[in-house]
Amino acid sequence: MVRSEELNQCFEKLMMTGGGTDSAINISKKMGRAAITEWKDIPMELLLRIVSLVDDHRTIIMASQVCIGWREAISLGLTHLCLSWCKNNMSNLVISLAPKLQNLQSLVLRQDKPQLEDIAVETIARHCHDLQDLDLSKSFKLTDRSLYALAHGCPNLVKLNISGCTSFSDHGIEYLTGFCRKLKILNLCGCVGAATDLALQAIGRNCNQLQSLNLGWCENVGDVGVMSLAYGCPDLRTLDLCGCVCITGIIHQIPFILDSNYLNRRSLM
Repeated sequence: MVRSEELNQCFEKLMMTGGGTDSAINISKKMGRAAITEWKDIPMELLLRIVSLVDDHRTIIMASQVCIGWREAISLGLTHLCLSWCKNNMSNLVISLAPKLQNLQSLVLRQDKPQLEDIAVETIARHCHDLQDLDLSKSFKLTDRSLYALAHGCPNLVKLNISGCTSFSDHGIEYLTGFCRKLKILNLCGCVGAATDLALQAIGRNCNQLQSLNLGWCENVGDVGVMSLAYGCPDLRTLDLCGCVCITGIIHQIPFILDSNYLNRRSLM
């Protein structure tokens, strides 16, 4: 539970900095409004401006507990959110926030220790249909249930990072790419069970806009999968195959792969 003194500090921080060069008080003066001294004094248009400027997402979450005005402003104005600062109970936090953030476009849920569970991702998919950028890296607890939910609820995904998610399967990737056909950046680094030739064939078949793919240390990737990418993803610019020990020299027969602009063994995601 957030203490009242913490909320007051949050208020002062938002009022004085606004996350940008102008303080919220100065913005209010420019709008021709009276000085702001309490939460209730802040008009909606100023709340939306503050939300767009503040990059301290923990502060924004704290502010959402203050009053109806803040909750409405955050619901309407917040399009990018990072919850990596949450060290405990991330699933519960996501479940409580997702229904209020229907305009969310970018969400970072990277974890130092596994917290996130399928029910949290399912909640995201149920409410955040405009999501384009999602980082679920190191979510060891997630299963294919999450991929199935994202396939139906977030078809506009452009960037997806599921590196280190070791419980996903290639069937889950196959299903996801059948719906999320706008993917341009996909990170499967360390997803040994998910990144197989079956999955890469599905990616080549469904994701012809793909530009960057990280397959680092996916030891089940073979020639068949790489060839499917070569022929199915004409816009591919970066392909990380570091640690893919099953690949043979056959891929060098493909002109696409020979172009150094397309084959890169460094992860850029």
